[in-house]
Amino acid sequence: MNAPVDEPKEAHSMSALSRVRAAYARVEAVDRPEIWIDLRPRDQVEAEARAVDERVAAGERLPLAGRLFAAKGNIDVAGLPTTAGCPAYAYRPESDAPVVARLRAAGAIVLGTTNLDQFATGLVGTRSPYGAVRNAHDPSRVSGGSSSGSAVAVALGIVDFALGTDTAGSGRVPAAFNGIVGLKPTRGLVPTTGVVPACASLDCVTVFARTLPEAEQALSFMASPPARELPPLAQRAPGPWRVAVPAPGQLGDLDDGWAEAYEAAVKQLRSAGADVRTLDLTPFTEAAAMLYEGAFVAERYSAVGAFVDKATIDGTEGLDPTVAGIITRARDIPAHRLYADLDRLAELRARARAGLADSDALLLPTAPGHPTLAEVAADPLGSNARLGRFTNSTNLFDLAAVAVPAGEANGLPFGVMLIGPAFTDHRLTAIAALLRPETRVAVVGAHLSGQPLNPQLLSLGARLERTTTTAPAYRLHALRTTPPKPGLVRVGEKGAAIEAEVWRLPAEGLGRLLAALPRPMTLGAVELADGGLVPGFLCEPAALDDAEDITAYGGWRAYRDARRGL
Repeated sequence: MNAPVDEPKEAHSMSALSRVRAAYARVEAVDRPEIWIDLRPRDQVEAEARAVDERVAAGERLPLAGRLFAAKGNIDVAGLPTTAGCPAYAYRPESDAPVVARLRAAGAIVLGTTNLDQFATGLVGTRSPYGAVRNAHDPSRVSGGSSSGSAVAVALGIVDFALGTDTAGSGRVPAAFNGIVGLKPTRGLVPTTGVVPACASLDCVTVFARTLPEAEQALSFMASPPARELPPLAQRAPGPWRVAVPAPGQLGDLDDGWAEAYEAAVKQLRSAGADVRTLDLTPFTEAAAMLYEGAFVAERYSAVGAFVDKATIDGTEGLDPTVAGIITRARDIPAHRLYADLDRLAELRARARAGLADSDALLLPTAPGHPTLAEVAADPLGSNARLGRFTNSTNLFDLAAVAVPAGEANGLPFGVMLIGPAFTDHRLTAIAALLRPETRVAVVGAHLSGQPLNPQLLSLGARLERTTTTAPAYRLHALRTTPPKPGLVRVGEKGAAIEAEVWRLPAEGLGRLLAALPRPMTLGAVELADGGLVPGFLCEPAALDDAEDITAYGGWRAYRDARRGL
């Protein structure tokens, strides 16, 4: 990985304290209590935010100052119990896990610990006594697991990024289902000390964010120098990115519309100049089936099996029956089967690496479909097994991966992932960036940073590009709406320059924003101070009849501040 990445100066336009207050307001607004296992007391977090603001004001360099994050409930956060999704298992760590400590040292602020499939065993997000975590876009569908709460907290705009873990796909499936980015780094690149293990030899700490740059920035502070020696990566010959895709027919059964969405992602890579070639997917899918059907699941028993056995005998409440069944069945797997499976895995790994040898990455759907809560309840094991078809083999083969949104299928987020050799993490994110065409939008009112509707932008993966003003050709009015918002109209020579922010967001996000735009707001071209035209929010003139002209204030924030000072 590259050295830690500084945050753009524009992102510091809000104080850490303001960001914390906006986050707690967002927690109340979304009303999703199942996201959290423990949310830190607001006064405690505000005190930490004030301290961050004071350190920045004193000239201290804190690249993540005021960035808010959440940690999966199997990762130690000092002052909060680590439950791994099981209340009876909880313990209170004396210190943060190193990955949490590194982020806090850079100025980031942790809001709390998030819900998960118990003991990080599952890809559905429903196996928890703290409640099933519902999808951010369609509450009738699963959020994906096991890092369910972390993904939804990011997707709903509560936190900037969140920590998950990934053994079989838990840092990628929730990203796909909630329309965000999930980075699963090379095994060992991020320390797992202070993390309750699922399978210690395979576990990775992952990061969720709404954009690739945000995810990469967080990961740059989480990562350690490589702690193991690997053969040098083959020198890459000059030329376009080489991306492998499965041979025709090898993806298997997909949900309706998913094959078309995947083909659209392949086409987009080709259009961006990638050299797309085919690969035999068989070793990947055969290894994926081995993760739970073979002897490797025994490592889950070695992690928490003694606790589960005792809790089962004692009738301890809060033990998820599906998770307990998976772990206890692993107790009786004979040692000879493990050695046979290791031999088989070595063969499949060699075939997979040979297939990838002339490619920079393998492109796959992150999952084969997106089930409803009812479908998972009816078939908890079958639904879960299906979701790991493309993700289960990644850590078994010692590969890196990144999951990114790639449009929609049937009105819901559709995601793909890029997989490559260990320590090609940065290469994978560079290729993934080709899948995220972006556009810009100019905002002047309730969508500004810190304003009530800003989380709508954040939930679509938007990031602040710059603060500027419009050309001196507009007038601003305070509309009589709830929440309060302004109306911007172009008037020509009788206008003035109005404060504006320019946000970058995925192209499909602008369509979603427009679909949810209430009258009298419209989307049109807004001329900025530099003469450039950017899509932005305007207002129908008929709505201004009873609206106050507030142009003299120079912008919505200045007007609101003046009103609060009355």
